[in-house]
Amino acid sequence: MEKTTFEFISALCTAHTPSGRETPGQKIVADFVRPFADDVRLDAMGNLHVVKNPGAAARIMIDAHCDENGLIVQYIDKDGFLYFSLVGGVNKQLLPGERVVLDGPGGPVNGVIGRKAIHLMSQKEREAGVGELQELWIDIGASDKAEAEEAAPAGTFGVVDSGMRQLLGTRASARAFDDRCGVVAIMDALRLLGGRDIAVAAHFVSATQEELGLLGSKVAAYGIDPALGISVDVTFASDDPKSDPKSVGEIKLGGGPVLGVGPNYDPAFCAFVRDTAKREGIPLQLQPRARGNGTDAFVMRHTRCGVPVVQISIPLRYMHSAVETIDLKDVEDTSRLIAATVAALPPVPQFGFRL
Repeated sequence: MEKTTFEFISALCTAHTPSGRETPGQKIVADFVRPFADDVRLDAMGNLHVVKNPGAAARIMIDAHCDENGLIVQYIDKDGFLYFSLVGGVNKQLLPGERVVLDGPGGPVNGVIGRKAIHLMSQKEREAGVGELQELWIDIGASDKAEAEEAAPAGTFGVVDSGMRQLLGTRASARAFDDRCGVVAIMDALRLLGGRDIAVAAHFVSATQEELGLLGSKVAAYGIDPALGISVDVTFASDDPKSDPKSVGEIKLGGGPVLGVGPNYDPAFCAFVRDTAKREGIPLQLQPRARGNGTDAFVMRHTRCGVPVVQISIPLRYMHSAVETIDLKDVEDTSRLIAATVAALPPVPQFGFRL
């Protein structure tokens, strides 16, 4: 991976961006893209809009979401232990024993998620796993409620404290590669476009609150009113020991970006992307998706009077965990595919259903 892009993804993976509190990550994205963009701004939902060639007649929206799953302090007991709610689709079975960092009013507060020691559990408790979330708590080392409330009062956001770690070869692991690797891919595509002229107005959007119901993209798409849409997210790789290609398709890390095929995606635009990948020598995997409501492509598809969209995904293992794993080469190839697709679009794209 190009050095500046690797530094970009590394920095973004250290930012705390739980849904609704994405601005620290958006600042990192904005700093990366300013040299390549004609306009960089935030909207009322905190979406970052990065635009190239804004005066063109046809607009395309290229979207990836910047937010991550997290937690929020719900209650503090008299002894200073913090109980919390989940922000987004967090797997509570993975939380016991995790380190967390809370964004307190005075700065970051370190904590650990505690649970009854296994020695003190009944056999039934051991087998059941985490039942109610209230079986877990955050210990920040406070001696009482007053000390805890000063450091991390109710309403404080937090994330699991897990940064990016390189594995063998071009593989890497981090929390919230879903979907910060997608944000890196689309913004690096803008870098690859560089000084090239393009025929459309390209709106690259780092969207907020996807994990809470695709909320940021819905607002951004309405405001942009695009003629075309590309959603970039992650998808389930099926090449680890317990994944089943019969249910999610044959998707491999290092196999290249994944093009969604199904009723939510425009057939003509999908064919255009496939032709572009073939022409550019970019590896491309296909994933049939019978329902398309799990990514921002869904709300782009249904904005205003409807928009032809495609879904391009990056293969990922261990989704919604602190050790999500990708191949950085897939991020590079996704950037190349998006840049080549945008560069090849005519001034008046002719996609959608036609008689």
